[in-house]
Amino acid sequence: MSRIILILGGGIAAYKALDLARELRREGMEIIPVMTEAAREFVTPLSLEALCGNPVHDELFRPGQESEIGHIALARSADMVLVCPATANLIARIAHGMADDLATTLLLATEAPILLAPAMNPHMWGHPATQANLSLLQQRGVRCVGPSHGNVACGETGTGRLAELDEILAAVRSSLGKTTDLVGRRIIVTAGPTVEPIDPVRFISNHSSGLQGYAIASALAAKGADVRLVSGPVSLPTPPSVQRINVRTAEDMKAACLEQLPADAAICVAAVSDWRPESVSNRKMKKSADGPPTLILRENPDILATLSQMKERPTLVIGFAAETDDLRKHAEQKRRRKGCDWLLANDVSKHRFGGHRNQVLFLTEMGTEDWPEMDKSALAERLSEQVVAFFQKQG
Repeated sequence: MSRIILILGGGIAAYKALDLARELRREGMEIIPVMTEAAREFVTPLSLEALCGNPVHDELFRPGQESEIGHIALARSADMVLVCPATANLIARIAHGMADDLATTLLLATEAPILLAPAMNPHMWGHPATQANLSLLQQRGVRCVGPSHGNVACGETGTGRLAELDEILAAVRSSLGKTTDLVGRRIIVTAGPTVEPIDPVRFISNHSSGLQGYAIASALAAKGADVRLVSGPVSLPTPPSVQRINVRTAEDMKAACLEQLPADAAICVAAVSDWRPESVSNRKMKKSADGPPTLILRENPDILATLSQMKERPTLVIGFAAETDDLRKHAEQKRRRKGCDWLLANDVSKHRFGGHRNQVLFLTEMGTEDWPEMDKSALAERLSEQVVAFFQKQG
C-alpha cells in the first residue's frame, strides 16, 4: 500500500482535496493529511480526518512525539508528498527552503517524490515571481499538475483553476510508478536544445528548456520502460530510473540515438538546431572595421526523419513540431515528410519555450486530435498512455 502525505494549502480549492482524498483511498492508498494554518479557514480538520481515515497533522512540535523527532519520521515514512491546493504563498516558501510550519518542514525533509497541484488567481499564477519559483522547483525534480484554464472562485477567467481530479490521480499514479505496462520496452527520448558552436564563446541554439522531454521520459519510466534520454544542455535533474546521455550538437544527438538502437520506440522532443556554421573558428572572432563576419550555414541532420526512414526503424516513431503559424497545415506536411507515425505539434507563439503548460495537435495517419491545454506533466502522462495502448494492440 502506497503512503501519501496530502498537504492542504490555504485556498478555496481546498474543498476539492476532500474528494481527492476519498478517490485516493478508493485506489488503496493510505492518506496522511497535513493542514497549513490557512487551510483550516476553508475546510475543517474533522472533515479531512473522516475522509482520509487518519488523524490530521498540523503542529510542527507536538508533545509526546518529539522524542523521536516526529516531523522528520513523518517525512521519511511517505512514498510521495502531494500538495493540493498549492497556493502561490506555499509554492514560494517551498522554493526558498522555508521550514516555518509542519507542511514546509515535511517538504524540506522528505526524500519522496513531490507533486504540486497549484490553484490560485490567474494573475497570481502568471506573475513572474510565481513562474520563477515553479521553474526553480522543477529544476529540483518537483512535479506539477495543472492548473487548468477556466472560471475561478474570484469571478475571473484564466489559468489558475485546480486541475481536474482524474488529471491529478493520473499524475499521482505516474509519480508512484504504479504500472508495469512498458516493462521490456526500450524507448529513446530526445530533449532540450542542441548547441552549434561558432567560435569558442558563441553558438547557435534556441530557448528549449527540456521540460517536456524530461516529463515524457519520467512518465515512460514510471510505466516500466527502459528509457534512454538523449539530452542537450539543460539545467534539469535526471528523472528516476532513466539513463541519460548528454550531448551538445545535432550531430552528437544523432550519433547517440543511433547508438541506442535497437529500440521499440523513439520520441523526438528535442528542439534540434536546423543549421550549423560550415566552419568553426578556434579563436574568438573579433569585431573589425569591415563589419560582422559572414556565417555560411549548413543544414543539420534530420534526426526524426533518419529514425523514421531507416531500414531497422523503431516500431513507433513520434515527433514534436514547434510552429508559429498555420499549425495544422505545417504539422500535417511535416508528419508526411518526416515519415513518423505520430506527430505532436504546438504553437510556440502561444505557449513559449520554457513554460509549464502546453497545447498540441496530435496527428496520426488516422487523423488529428486537438488536445486541450494542460500541464506538461499531464501531457507526458497522456502521451505515455497512448504509447501503452499502441504496444498492447501490437501484442
